[in-house]
Amino acid sequence: MELLGTLGPHLLNGIALGLLFALVALGFMLIIGVMEVINLAHGSLFALGAYVAVALVSPEGGLRLSALAPYFSLQIPVRFAVAVVLAPLAVAGVGMLLELCLRRTYGRDPLYGLLLTFGAALVIEELIRLVWGPTERFLPLPTAITGGVTMGGLVYSVYRFFASAFAVGMILLLWLFLQRTRYGALIKAGAHDSEMVRALGVNLTRLRLLVFAFGTGLAAVAGIVMAPIWGVRPHVGVDAVVPAFVIIVLGGVGSFWGAVIAGLLIGMVVGLTGAFATAWSLVSMYVLLVLVVTVRGRGLLGKKSVLER
Repeated sequence: MELLGTLGPHLLNGIALGLLFALVALGFMLIIGVMEVINLAHGSLFALGAYVAVALVSPEGGLRLSALAPYFSLQIPVRFAVAVVLAPLAVAGVGMLLELCLRRTYGRDPLYGLLLTFGAALVIEELIRLVWGPTERFLPLPTAITGGVTMGGLVYSVYRFFASAFAVGMILLLWLFLQRTRYGALIKAGAHDSEMVRALGVNLTRLRLLVFAFGTGLAAVAGIVMAPIWGVRPHVGVDAVVPAFVIIVLGGVGSFWGAVIAGLLIGMVVGLTGAFATAWSLVSMYVLLVLVVTVRGRGLLGKKSVLER
């Protein structure tokens, strides 16, 4: 019982972290599945979402136009809700611009797409530094989701519960969208065989544009929710995109629930390892990846995907 009390906070933190990692990875996976492009700018767009949210919630966050003074007179909960909606839309718009640049790389060596998105990641990160500066920012939160709650003699962060519930809700909504809507069916079909989708009369160019925007919007949502946990720094996206890539491989490329399970596993492994050996907490997810891929090369729930030749 004492051990459970000691590990409880670390386990809760790991679950919250894993769910948010899964949310980042799912947006990453949608882009890989439909476009066969590994978007190395995904982490920078994650960071951009957090910064835009800070600018929309806090008057010191970067928006200093006097015309916006009435907006900042609104209560923080209202501004926070506005940021959760508008920041992903803004980042999705940036994602659309990036996809337009990527079109010249389609059908060519995948290295071109990798180099272009890597360059885009550097550009976005430097633009963040120019606009918001190199110092760390903080996202103001509504008081309803701050503070702590006591359970079993231990104090748990209320925001961790909120972040976990939010991530679960977003994952379920994404699954329903992919499973129950026509556009979701097109996205799944595009991930399986894009040329067949084109042959059926679907505008593949538009589909790719919307999927890229959707995937980058999900990255921004995750960036906003993780901002109070990790803080907001220009290079914070690197901390998100690497675990996202590991999750996709671990869960199996193209597997929705594989990514969710892998995200939870990585979150719990990182959280529990941090309880005993903080220096090894991030290394533990790579060890887990090696162990799983050694036994099952396609990951936990992976099937043959567009990346296999």
